[in-house]
Amino acid sequence: MPRGNPGTEAVRTLERALGPDRLRRNVPLAPLTTIRMGGPADLFFEARSASELESALKLARSMDIPHVLLGVGANVVVGDLGFRGLVIRNCARGMRIDRKSGQVWTESGAIMDPDVIGGAVSAGLSGIEHYVGIPSTVGGALWQNLHFLSPDRSRTMFIEEVVLEAELLTEEGQRRRVGVDYFDFGYDYSTLHVRDDIVLTATFQLRPGEERQMRRLMAANLRWRALRHPPLDTEPSVGSIYKKIDGIGAGRLIDECGLKGATIGGVTVTHRHANILVNLGSGRAADLQALLAHIEQSVRERTGYSLETEIDFVGEFAPPNKAAPVFLPRPPGLVTAEERARAASGRPA
Repeated sequence: MPRGNPGTEAVRTLERALGPDRLRRNVPLAPLTTIRMGGPADLFFEARSASELESALKLARSMDIPHVLLGVGANVVVGDLGFRGLVIRNCARGMRIDRKSGQVWTESGAIMDPDVIGGAVSAGLSGIEHYVGIPSTVGGALWQNLHFLSPDRSRTMFIEEVVLEAELLTEEGQRRRVGVDYFDFGYDYSTLHVRDDIVLTATFQLRPGEERQMRRLMAANLRWRALRHPPLDTEPSVGSIYKKIDGIGAGRLIDECGLKGATIGGVTVTHRHANILVNLGSGRAADLQALLAHIEQSVRERTGYSLETEIDFVGEFAPPNKAAPVFLPRPPGLVTAEERARAASGRPA
């Protein structure tokens, strides 16, 4: 859809269907992402219910309008030139909690923390408190099979363990209720990666729990994350940027290549965790692209491993920044995530 052409029949059709006061134009997307970068959306609509989400998606599909679904904006980088089409922000946040059955039903735009987790814990239901502090909607949680370490840090716990069923708008345009097996969950994976199905609602099956104990666990998990991950409010990022490499880890490879503190433009490899890139405040997608290319080339040349990103790139991107990286010093007293991992495993520093 050409930018700056709001008089087209397609836009008029969208306005009639969605409401002229609901369809917005040239909306900045950077504030709606956790890394706070990227250009504007030509057209923008906030879906406030699962039904509105379904209607907007069906309309965009039927009209063959380029569109993308946005939740809390984690795990996504928007190009500096913005998105040529319709961005649908999922704000469908209805929720029902049945203490007797232990089931929590939510629309897919509900925020895992604090909305869903807080509601469940307050109701004395356990099973999702482990994922406190991870930015995600319910739909995003199912898309990526949200995960975190168990309380004793001995295994990874996945959201699939508490998913009972979900309602989808399938890629064929049908509203369908499915069980957990439909998702074919894996590590950072669900069938939603390969099918254009959209989660409309989800039901979690939880168990009775003691609220005080759950809140202690949540506080411990937040402390654990704070020691290893930069705070999003002051150090915007998309979280881990490269996929896990079994037995070695992407962050460890980047660290071994001496790339912590590497900075291009307004984006840097944080000293806290080598697999996280932070927007210093003025960062652009062009800076991030250039830094990713530098990291991947360095790791490939020095270790033989090829890194693969686990984030989505949305919209139109300007050419990468051609500047060479500079290195920011390590903050005094900082203990890195890799150092904590080595200490926990007994590996030499």
